[in-house]
Amino acid sequence: MKGRRKARLVVLISGSGTNLQAILDACAEGRLPAEVVLVVSNRKAAYGLVRAERAGVPTLYFPLKPYRDAGLSREQYDADLAERVAAYKPDLIVLAGWMHILSPAFLDRFPNRVINLHPALPGMFPGTHAIERAFEAFRRGEITHSGCMVHYAVPEVDAGPVIVQAEVPINDTDTLETFEERMHTTEHRLIVEAIAHVLEEQHILSGP
Repeated sequence: MKGRRKARLVVLISGSGTNLQAILDACAEGRLPAEVVLVVSNRKAAYGLVRAERAGVPTLYFPLKPYRDAGLSREQYDADLAERVAAYKPDLIVLAGWMHILSPAFLDRFPNRVINLHPALPGMFPGTHAIERAFEAFRRGEITHSGCMVHYAVPEVDAGPVIVQAEVPINDTDTLETFEERMHTTEHRLIVEAIAHVLEEQHILSGP
């Protein structure tokens, strides 16, 4: 990639930021031709903000509550968030544990440039607590495996065209903790693969 710029990534998080760390590591090690230029969280205590600061990445705490308290709409929140993100000229926006569904007020600002990681396969366990819900379904004898996917974000919950996906088997000897650990390992690999795939597919780095 000598002589070619790196893709500019903005990552949105709400929690501990382990998937963010996987992205930061892949960028630092040269496995991704990219750099994280901003990390956004809607939660002030999100440890992902600490990870970003340690890596020298600018952070933005952008909570929804002040908008709700002022009687402002989610669309206004999303539009203002989009404005703040756009200032960093992102090539790709990665939702890595971001716990808000983004409306067209945000998504239309970055068409086909917002991707979301979800710890379930397409059509299975949309929304929160997907890993726990999958494990309970296994215990009821309803499924033998779950998985992870990365997809283009749309206003619907955990929907949109799938970029990459991977199955994760659930073993009879698994506890929730051991199954969750394997899910997270798969997530960390998959989010890096998805970013690389989108950068190549959309020719984001094909210019000077």
